[in-house]
Amino acid sequence: MPDETSVAVLGTGTMGAAMARNLSAARLRVRAWNRTRARAEPLAGHGITVTGEAAEAVRGADTVLTSLHDGPAVLAAMRAAASGLAEGTVWIQASTVGPDGIAPLVEFADAHGLCFLDAPVLGTKAPAEAGQLTVLVSGGSGSSLVRERAIPVLDAIGAKTLWLGEQPGAASRLKLVVNNWVLTLINGTAETLALAEGLGVEAADFLGAVAGGPLDVPYLQAKARLVLEGAYEASFPLSGARKDAELITGAARKAGVRLDATPAIAERLRRAEAQGHGADDAAASFFASYESSDYGRGDARGSA
Repeated sequence: MPDETSVAVLGTGTMGAAMARNLSAARLRVRAWNRTRARAEPLAGHGITVTGEAAEAVRGADTVLTSLHDGPAVLAAMRAAASGLAEGTVWIQASTVGPDGIAPLVEFADAHGLCFLDAPVLGTKAPAEAGQLTVLVSGGSGSSLVRERAIPVLDAIGAKTLWLGEQPGAASRLKLVVNNWVLTLINGTAETLALAEGLGVEAADFLGAVAGGPLDVPYLQAKARLVLEGAYEASFPLSGARKDAELITGAARKAGVRLDATPAIAERLRRAEAQGHGADDAAASFFASYESSDYGRGDARGSA
């Protein structure tokens, strides 16, 4: 019988590792698996059992939490875990996979008798580490029991849970809408700072002109700081931002909605990724404004 205090975390990148630590801090028994085991090993110091096989991680767990790059990566991890899964296990799928990515996951859950929750999160590295994410949740077929079993996990990783209905997919659609706005802010910041530099305008003058007014947002200040300091430690990795921009573009096309800015953002992020910035924060899209991949690295001009 599954242990109601046991959670398996599949995927221990920036977000998954932070969530695993918070689950352990909430006194849940956590087992973690990552395709590259070395990335999961530091979690052992937080009372988390690191396993070499995905099936070993999920065996006996009441809840499985997946946090991986995209839908195919999630499905591959769950297929690897299949022999250890028990019917009735709650599966909280926290990755950004988009509406099309949900369908094969639901199919897998149905085939294995899992209680599937579509649960992408809002927030990046710092909120994840602090357990202050917002979790968007849809699914569970209206079962109050599934919610009750999921709540200790959701409360450990987030400050707020927004329930969006019984059918999986609603949460993933809202996540794309939110991330479209996030990408707009990131790209707008990066392009505006590049424009300022090109026109010989001090970045500090631009930031000072909007500070405290209706055109100022915390995200602008935070991402601008990364560019100006030349410090691109990833809060939202550029490769993930590119993936999300492509998901948004595809979903909009299927919905009959023409987007002009987001496909351009996707192309801009692809350029920066080709320059070697995929593992950097998405603010490194700044470099896509220039032909040389080394331009401005660690030395953004016009700094405050």
